Amino acid sequence: MNGLAWRLMPGDPDVEDLVQDVFIQALDALDRLTEPAAFGSWIGSITIRTAHKRLRRKRLKLRLGLARREPVDVDAVISSSAPPDVQSELRAMYRLLDELPTESRIALVLRRVEGLQLAEIAEQMGLSLATVKRRLDAAETKLGERLAVGGER
Repeated sequence: MNGLAWRLMPGDPDVEDLVQDVFIQALDALDRLTEPAAFGSWIGSITIRTAHKRLRRKRLKLRLGLARREPVDVDAVISSSAPPDVQSELRAMYRLLDELPTESRIALVLRRVEGLQLAEIAEQMGLSLATVKRRLDAAETKLGERLAVGGER
């Protein structure tokens, strides 16, 4: 869960607070978990929803001038043992994240970094499969454009 939070909000100083909020929400809702075997997926979806709310709030604060945009330190997020082509693609993706709408951002990370299938992403995000496909298509198009013009800005 901590890793997922970090990958959704890389380098954000609020990641630890997000994880604590997720645990509080999970403890409050634990009696509603009907399938104990689904605990990982269940707590993952809580993490995703909580990150989504924080990202939207952060974007609003940026628009209102109540916060400053802090660039993602991609070197802290990307493993030095990753192949160069993977590193290049991840650099482009992480630099693009702040430009994407929140749902597209989360869907792209879940697909490209977490390796989830479309149906899993839809379930985790609480969206329809068609909505996830549209969000991912928009994000993938922007990522493709970024990679086509040299990968990084």
